[in-house]
Amino acid sequence: MRVGSGAFAACCVAVEVVGLALFLRGFFPAPVRSSRAERGLEPPAPEPAAGTSSNWTKLPPPLFSKAVIMLIDALRDDFVFGSKGVKYMPYTTYLMEKGASHSFVAKAEPPTVTMPRIKALMTGSLPGFVDVIRNLNSPALLEDNVIRQAKAAGKRIIFYGDETWVKLFPKHFMEYDGTTSFFVSDYTEVDNNVTRHLDRVLKRGDWDILILHYLGLDHIGHISGPNSPLIGHKLSEMDSILMKIHTSLLSKERETLSPNLLVLCGDHGMSETGSHGASSTEEVSTPLLLISSAFERRPGEIRHTKHVQQTDLAATLATGLGLPIPKDSVGSLLFPVVEGKPMREQLRFLHLNTVQLSKLLQENVPSYEKDPGFEQFKMAEKLHGNWVKLHLEENNSDVLLGLGTKVLRQYLGALKTLSLSLSTQVAQYDIYSMVVGTVVVLEVLTLLLLSTPQVLHRRTELDVALSSPVFSLLFYLIFLVLSAIHVVVCTSAENSCYLCSLPWLAAVGVIVLVSMLLCAIVSALARTVLDGALLRKNVAHPSSGWSEVDHLLLLGTVGHVLSLGASSFVEEEHQTWYFLVNTLCLALSQETCRSYFLGDSCEPPRAFHVEQQPEGAIVTLRESTGDEGAEPVREGEGPSQPQTQRGHKQWAVLASPWLVLICCRLLRSLNQTGVQGAHRPDFGHWLTSSEHKVQLSGLAALSLLAIFMLVQRGCSTVSKAALALGLLGVFCYRSAIGNVLFPWQPDNKSITKGIIEARFVYVFVLGILFTGTKDLLKSQVIAADFKIKTIGLWEIYSGLVLLAALLLRPHNLPVLAFSLLIQTLMTKFIWKPLKHDAAEVTVMHYWFGQAFFYFQGNSNNIATIDVSAGFVGLDTYMEVPATFLTVFGTYVGPVLWASHLAHFLSSATSSGSALRCACFCYALICSVPVATYIILVTSLRYHLFIWSVFSPKLLYEGMHLLITAALCALFTAMDQTGHTRMYMKTDTRS
Repeated sequence: MRVGSGAFAACCVAVEVVGLALFLRGFFPAPVRSSRAERGLEPPAPEPAAGTSSNWTKLPPPLFSKAVIMLIDALRDDFVFGSKGVKYMPYTTYLMEKGASHSFVAKAEPPTVTMPRIKALMTGSLPGFVDVIRNLNSPALLEDNVIRQAKAAGKRIIFYGDETWVKLFPKHFMEYDGTTSFFVSDYTEVDNNVTRHLDRVLKRGDWDILILHYLGLDHIGHISGPNSPLIGHKLSEMDSILMKIHTSLLSKERETLSPNLLVLCGDHGMSETGSHGASSTEEVSTPLLLISSAFERRPGEIRHTKHVQQTDLAATLATGLGLPIPKDSVGSLLFPVVEGKPMREQLRFLHLNTVQLSKLLQENVPSYEKDPGFEQFKMAEKLHGNWVKLHLEENNSDVLLGLGTKVLRQYLGALKTLSLSLSTQVAQYDIYSMVVGTVVVLEVLTLLLLSTPQVLHRRTELDVALSSPVFSLLFYLIFLVLSAIHVVVCTSAENSCYLCSLPWLAAVGVIVLVSMLLCAIVSALARTVLDGALLRKNVAHPSSGWSEVDHLLLLGTVGHVLSLGASSFVEEEHQTWYFLVNTLCLALSQETCRSYFLGDSCEPPRAFHVEQQPEGAIVTLRESTGDEGAEPVREGEGPSQPQTQRGHKQWAVLASPWLVLICCRLLRSLNQTGVQGAHRPDFGHWLTSSEHKVQLSGLAALSLLAIFMLVQRGCSTVSKAALALGLLGVFCYRSAIGNVLFPWQPDNKSITKGIIEARFVYVFVLGILFTGTKDLLKSQVIAADFKIKTIGLWEIYSGLVLLAALLLRPHNLPVLAFSLLIQTLMTKFIWKPLKHDAAEVTVMHYWFGQAFFYFQGNSNNIATIDVSAGFVGLDTYMEVPATFLTVFGTYVGPVLWASHLAHFLSSATSSGSALRCACFCYALICSVPVATYIILVTSLRYHLFIWSVFSPKLLYEGMHLLITAALCALFTAMDQTGHTRMYMKTDTRS
């Protein structure tokens, strides 16, 4: 079976996406869980007693009659405990320093996004890392949690705020009003919709728990960062709301004579860029303030802020409300809450918590008896029994007090040790799904590698043996063996496997896929051995020698893949790409010098030599327009142009690598990224500060003008007008939302959401994309002129550039402008004059695409994703458009460079063979790091940084592979024009 190399590569990447999805499903493990959650309500553990029967066999009564939980999204600890808290939250500061309260810094575990943090607060468990994906569409929470326990106890719960709570706890609230959490452009109405209910609810007495989740602070962070002046205004607003709630609760206490509890907390923090999701100190440190008249201070008492775990709140809330502690909780009771109670009650609370943790340990750790925390618990329980015996004998001596203090310390030590043991407990991986996914990915990579010799030998079509008798026999044998293995694994596995839970039809499909890939590998390997093909360039062509640039591209790609095995290189991957791009510029400079000054005739120019079926004609990477840049000086050649013009072009070619190098160096100063240097000041932070809005406005205007000048040269008149109006609309949009200013606008002008301006730009984006698509479809009908296809590709590229200009933040517009400038320089003065072949041009495009991914401020850290890009022009949350815009805004660099690659190769040759070669090379160069990385993370799955460093990178690799699959499918679709045209000409000649 013969198939085009581009179509073959697209199919391989699509199959690789399936394999990676299987691997991800098995890699992100199920957290520590209790099997008792399915057994229903269990009676509480009785109070231990040595030789006597205790009369305390029930849960203690609640400590508080009502509880109000005020959760402020993205509330960082220094917003309350730092200088901002003193300045903007005076009432909260007073309560913390002199009032009846206990203050803590609660550490949140990654991923620091809303849904997993709510689960941690209410269940006390550590959510899985894959919850960062489920955060977009939260399913109902099935684990035991405080809300469920409160509902079962008959408590009346009211909720206002982030609709994530409504999704997690459906039918649990007697009254609720959810607000959309993903529409980050709104930071006013989203909070007003919560506060408008307060006056009415606080006057009522028909509720027991009130939960308020404010989103405005988080949205401000996403829009303008933690140093925005809007942060102070929002903190002041939250302080006034807290004061209103606290005074209302105090007035109710005077009527009921029972204390109430007010909890002020954050779900996660906020990074220096205003985002969250990773594990930096600013993102994991959140304030936790417990306010109640039960916490009255003694005269002169000073209470210091303590560091605790965020999961400790679930056990504390359950204890305070007289509820059972959630069975999956790994947190420990915050002891200051019960410190004022009698000794017997204190010990009872601590005993219930340690019993719950010890049972969870027994269900998840086979050798739990040897755990230090369990041993401490048994010792504390024994001492507790002795203390109860003395207490029941009404012994009030100092011995009783001393023993009680000793038991207290023993319980607290056991709680700390047990909580730590459970928090660090190794999660359960689905090894079977991981192995199957890894096998599929490795099979695809092997197929691509075995097919590489045919592509490098300039074959436009590949031989894939799928119908021979040997193939069929081998396929059935492998299918039977794999089916038997599947049955054995699924019938003997102690833990649930995803593949085993699939319907048999789906499982058989996966087995068939693995069997077919393995058979195809065997066939390709046999053909390679029989044909004697070697992985080298075709020696039949005079240009088959490997140049320094070739060696650099190969060694650089391999070196980058190997660097992924170290956590530091993953955190600072941008440095690897910066180094590779800079080195490439130096190598290209050496090549131009040798070609133009040394007259190196031993290395003739490279071209796109492609064996076309059936004639085997050779197509070179040259346009027929004559605008090819300067030709290298060859010995014995006369000048083909006037000497002056040729000299100017020679100097332009020689200067181009250095200009590209300068551009890259300037871009490195714009956005500091990674981990080691993220905190350092950069030009981007300077521009986005409120004092430099004028400078940002000028730079944004110049960047938009440069973008227009660089893009309009290949557009039609109508598209030029649409592009100009669209870029003007981009500036109007940024002005409307307050990022930039027109010269005649005051600095304190009113700010809007910019919905109309953004949709104005979307109209032109869609118009330009429609025009380009129309030209592409037209080129399939009119086969005589391939320039129609080239124009169509450029207009599609222009539409994507306009969309990128709209989604990128204003300070990142120079990144887009420099990207277009570098593409222009490389096209006119590097790739065309030096006649690099398709494989080299493809790898260079890939390198620059990866470098520009980091130039715009991205990293392998989830916190650097700019989610505000997904809501440009949207007045409500729509999942599909928001997801598409966020992904495109994140991967602007790789997508635009891949789109430029398609246009460049299509304009260089009309046969489409270069595009097929590029598609294959692009698929291969993206598949190698993915296959290598999943092997690395499998071997490092117990590494200390597996969740904070390696797992986010794995998600980035998965999304990059999905984008690569889409790009390869686009390349293959565009290639059909040239492919069809070639055979039409062949039939005509026949």
